[in-house]
Amino acid sequence: MPLNRERVLDEALRLVDEEGLDRLSLRILAARLNVQAPTLYWHVKNKSELLDALADAVMDEAIAAVPPPAGVGDGREWLFEALRALRAALLQHRDGARIISGARDSLRRGDFSETAMATLVQRGMDARDARLLVLVGERFTVGWVLEEQSPPPEGPAPSVEQLRARFPVATRAIGDYFTGTGRTADDLFDDAARLALGLPGAGRS
Repeated sequence: MPLNRERVLDEALRLVDEEGLDRLSLRILAARLNVQAPTLYWHVKNKSELLDALADAVMDEAIAAVPPPAGVGDGREWLFEALRALRAALLQHRDGARIISGARDSLRRGDFSETAMATLVQRGMDARDARLLVLVGERFTVGWVLEEQSPPPEGPAPSVEQLRARFPVATRAIGDYFTGTGRTADDLFDDAARLALGLPGAGRS
């Protein structure tokens, strides 16, 4: 099969999914493609361009999953669904949030932001407020997934009793939220995102 940019990017994303972003290098990628590293420069100029292209690929998945805007409302409910689609796309790939957060020139991330802001403006929101709300939503979501995808800390974890003694309010609130309610980590994201966007219903279902 001839080498082209699409094949290079597919294999790079596969490498990250299998071994993590820290293992991504042009040398390792070339070895997986059975070519010499300089051959890759015909398709990606450097690792920075490769990371931006991977971010574009992940954002393609997020954008494809965003539902069309509903005909009513100020657009915040639609933005909530767009953020859920973004989180799902990031979680589909190991280190997905790191790929996105490290890509400074991802045009597809810009497309996501532009569409979100335009949708809010079309529904009557001031452009400045729309930009701030989309910025809050995107950074909230990427930061949330960065924490979800971070490796567990090394060493023994503190006991439940130690945590309760040191953080009594937090542990009680966590217990109230999850114990006997059937709520999941997905529900936690949904409720926190709704709160961040100023939408009703967060944590009350």
